[in-house]
This record gives sequence, structure tokens and C-alpha cells, in this order.
Amino acid sequence: MAVGAQEGHGEAERPQEGPLGPEGPTAAPEAVADGTADGETAPKAAKQRSFWKELPLLIGIALILALLIKTFLVQAFSIPSDSMQNTLQRGDRVLVDKLTPWFGSEPERGEVVVFHDPGNWLEGEPTPQPNAIQKVLSFVGLMPSAEEKDLIKRVVAVGGDTVECKGTGPLKVNGKALNEPYIFAGNTPCSTDPESQFKITVPKGRIWVMGDHRQNSADSRYHQEQPGGGSVPVDKVVGRALVIAWPLNRWDTLPVPSTFGQPGIGTVASAAPGTLGALGAAAVFVVRRRKRR
Repeated sequence: MAVGAQEGHGEAERPQEGPLGPEGPTAAPEAVADGTADGETAPKAAKQRSFWKELPLLIGIALILALLIKTFLVQAFSIPSDSMQNTLQRGDRVLVDKLTPWFGSEPERGEVVVFHDPGNWLEGEPTPQPNAIQKVLSFVGLMPSAEEKDLIKRVVAVGGDTVECKGTGPLKVNGKALNEPYIFAGNTPCSTDPESQFKITVPKGRIWVMGDHRQNSADSRYHQEQPGGGSVPVDKVVGRALVIAWPLNRWDTLPVPSTFGQPGIGTVASAAPGTLGALGAAAVFVVRRRKRR
């Protein structure tokens, strides 16, 4: 769906300077430092390139840098629908961190992420045909790409989590009810539509996503018949949306809501016995060594 430019200018020719003699700049040197004898002239410095000759090179460097930034660091994406209201409005531009996933970091609960269509979620949606200029701008990340079919939703649960919603809510993750002030005004956390009722344990390596406009978002709830029960593979995630960059009057960050940090919501409890066992074994080892001494 759907960043940088730079400009430069030529440098005026600098006057040539000879080395200063012991009597000051007006003294006539008997033999100058570059090896020319008295009366001979040194060769002139090569004429510098003009601005217009350097301009294509500067433009090329700018495009390469923009492409590298788009591919590995940050890319701008446009919001095409109302499914994330009021957090995101139609037409907003968000900057997405694409670097973190390269280091194997998986999405976390509460993050707003962009991901590739995992299984024809956008089937039937119209795809606009861009002109040549739009194709160039989208190639370097300065505008959305019409060819890429990406979605943006909030991560509600990650691999190993049990997520459920019945009736009008609340939405629960690992048995903990979420307080969701970011939900669109007038919406309920869940829907009375039987098709959108669910209780699922998210498979490892996948995430469960939902829109903040719960009654206007065709998210994981409506794709439970697909492999993974509506969850999205982690390798489909492009990156995390960090800020709303445009329009300027809507500039804002997209932090993780505090409700996802409440005690007990994580699945670390399952790993606790192993951790406690390791700590206990270490303590026994230390005690036995002290007794021997």
C-alpha cells in the first residue's frame, strides 16, 4: 500500500594559492615548492564539474538512499479504510519500522502492524492502476504502492495465547479482560454476530489481529475457516506502525496500550517451572560446595 530527497550545488572555483615564503606572500620565490623554476608556471588545476553535470549523480544517490530506507528501515503506508478508527483515519500516512523484523523480533500484543494479505482477505477489493510517475514514487517509498495488497490491524494475541470474545465482550487474552479505550466510539469489544464469536489458541509463529473499529473490520474473526483459524503468519508481517506522519495536524505516535501490560496476561507462566527449577538447582549446587569447603 503505501520516503527522502536531497539537493546540492556546485562549488565555485577557488583561487590558487602558492606557499608563503619567509618574507611573506609578496616575496618572489627562487624555487617554488612544486619544483618549478623561477619564470615557469605550474599547471592549472582541473576545472571542477558544473552543477548541471553533478545533478544527475546527486539525484541517483538520493533515489538509492530512499530505496534502501524503504527496503530495510522505514516505509510510508496509506490508510485506505475506516477499520482502524479512531486510532487511524482514512488517508492517514503512517511510518512503519521494517528493520526490527529483520533481527527476528516478532510482533507483540497491542502493536499496530502492517502485513501482507495472508489469504485473499482483500479479495474483491478494487485495485487502482497507477500512472508512471506514481509507480516511480511508490518504488522509492514516497507514496503507497497499488500493486501491494497489505492490511493494517492491531495485534491482540500472539502465538500460544488463548483469545476469546463472546456476546458484546469484553475481549479476553489468557483469561484477562482487556480495557480498550481505543475502540471506535459506540462499538463493543466484540460483536453479536455469531460468525465473529470465537475462542482460539493462537498457533506458534502466528498472531491474532483485530481492527479498532470492531463493527467495521473484516479481521481475524471473519477468516476462522482458513488455515490457522484466522491468525496471520508472522512472516507475513511487514513491520510495526510507529507514528502518524501525515497530515501534520494528526501527527502522533502509536504506543502499545497499557492494558496489554497487565500482570498475568503473558504466557510466561508456562516457562516459570523450568526457570524456578534451574534457579533451585543452582542454589543446591552452591550450598553443597560450601559444605564441602
